[in-house]
Amino acid sequence: MSAEIICVGTELLLGDILNSNAQFLAQQLAQLGIPHYYQTVVGDNPERLKQVIEIAASRVQIIIFTGGLGPTPDDLTCETIADFFGVPLVENVDIIEDITQKFSQRSRVMSHSNRKQALIPQGAEILPNPTGTAPGIIWQPRPGLTIFTFPGVPSEMHRMWSETAVPFLKSQGWGKEIIYSRSLKFWGIGESALAEKVSAYLNLPNPTVAPYAGKGEVRLRISAKASNATTAEDLIAPIEKQLREIAGLDYYGADDDTLASVVGKLLHLSGETLSVAESCTGGGLGQMLTEISGSSNYFWGGVISYDNSVKIGLLGVNPEDLDRFGAVSATVAEQMAFGVKTRLGTTWGLSVTGIAGPTGGTDTKPVGLVYIGLAGPGNEVKSYECKFGTIRNRSFIRHLSVCAALDNLRRSLLMR
Repeated sequence: MSAEIICVGTELLLGDILNSNAQFLAQQLAQLGIPHYYQTVVGDNPERLKQVIEIAASRVQIIIFTGGLGPTPDDLTCETIADFFGVPLVENVDIIEDITQKFSQRSRVMSHSNRKQALIPQGAEILPNPTGTAPGIIWQPRPGLTIFTFPGVPSEMHRMWSETAVPFLKSQGWGKEIIYSRSLKFWGIGESALAEKVSAYLNLPNPTVAPYAGKGEVRLRISAKASNATTAEDLIAPIEKQLREIAGLDYYGADDDTLASVVGKLLHLSGETLSVAESCTGGGLGQMLTEISGSSNYFWGGVISYDNSVKIGLLGVNPEDLDRFGAVSATVAEQMAFGVKTRLGTTWGLSVTGIAGPTGGTDTKPVGLVYIGLAGPGNEVKSYECKFGTIRNRSFIRHLSVCAALDNLRRSLLMR
């Protein structure tokens, strides 16, 4: 027994609108314990939509549509569904009254085109839309198949889902189990390397473990199917413990944790403070740190030192070392970190200097070369070299640089 999500709209195919509806519905289905293995995006074309319906109806018991319920000629979802199943559309007077009332409340007169939204397949039930003018339907066109339609507006769809669709599904015996997931996060190890380390866990039946990568980090998603969240968490806990032991310091957090939030917790617990000096990241390191509520307890500030005169005048970098080694070097990164630490009077100083591109690279110092400096208690100073590659774009290299800097600080805090 499974569900399929079909999102209708040419604007989705063109990338004009982010398809957040599919993500929301996928998460909601998991909470109800309803598996779904397919998602489809199709444009406003009746023939292609029929092809999608034919495939979905052959392999699932629930089809959920979003989009294509408006009053314009290209809103074809309901009429295409009805045509596919050979059922006529009928005008529903309750929908007409509801739309008329909503227009009246806004001191407007319902246009004739809005009557189209009152046409639903014969035998279908209304899925009320409390806020918008486009209602959905709940329809069982044949035994063993239930169809839901929702408008594409996320806020309308969310409310319709929670207020009507979920109670209906539960009344039909769905939602007796949940699929509960926990996402473990890793930095400093590639997806293939991590998958190889935990290969013995990738074929478990319940809970399941799956690796995936994004934005430079790797995640392991542990998913358990159970009657309630507590039971699911009990299934996940021992597997999570074993995976974290295998990964060691490469594991940094779970679910909503970020490298910045984890570093912040460690600094706060130890009563220590941090300042930063940035060259290639343009304030991105400070921004990520200050996105965490309460960061003023441990983060004191930073210096964006793009020009060498700022490195020399504010951070105390030796001009001879700049001439000899260049701004992008381990020596300069260390001096930047030590300089910001001593001038701001913090426990730790963290620096980033590199070549984010797309220009500025050379054969010896290519785009993507980044040095991280870390000055800690006792005036110990270290540096780390990172090579992020020339094929990555500027913003991604800067993101990787910020995360790598935070990760090196995290490891140093944990290893003391």
